[in-house]
Amino acid sequence: MIEAIEKNLQRGISLLNTISNEQYSDNSVAPYYSIIGCHMRHILDVFSCVLVGVESQSIYLNKRNRNELLELHTQLGIEYFNETIHKLKEIDILELEKTMLVKDDLGLGVKSVNYTLAAILMQAHSHAIHHFASIGYIIYQLGTELPDADLGFNPTTPKATVEKR
Repeated sequence: MIEAIEKNLQRGISLLNTISNEQYSDNSVAPYYSIIGCHMRHILDVFSCVLVGVESQSIYLNKRNRNELLELHTQLGIEYFNETIHKLKEIDILELEKTMLVKDDLGLGVKSVNYTLAAILMQAHSHAIHHFASIGYIIYQLGTELPDADLGFNPTTPKATVEKR
C-alpha cells in the first residue's frame, strides 16, 4: 500500500521538476482559477493530517497546515512531497490495521468516524489522484506537457478509456 502511494506521490514530484514557479502559481485557467500549487499543497496537507494523527490515533482532516508559500515555489512543494513520502515509509505495516478516530467538517459541523490507518491512507491516495486530475486539466490549458501520462488516472481505469487520451 505504501509503495503504491509513494509511486503516485512521485508523479507530483516529477511534475514539479518540469514546471516553473510561474506555471505552478498561474491562476488564469477557468472556470475555477485555481493554481497547481494550491492543489499540491492541499494533497499533502491531507496526508500530513493523517501522519500527525497516527501517534494519538486521532486525525482531524480540517487541521491542515495551509502554508501558502508552498503554493508558489515548486522547490518547497518538492520538499513537502519528499517529507511526506519519508514519513509514510516510516509507518510500521502492523500500524495499518489500527483504528483511528477521523474527524472532518462536512459542512454541517464536525463528524467523527472510526477508520483503520490503511483506510484513511487509501482515501488520501484517492483524493490525491482526484486533485492530480484537476492539475492535469490546468496543465493542458496552459499548453504544457505532463511528464507522466498516468498523472490523475486511477490505476483501475479501464485501458480502453486510457487509450482515448
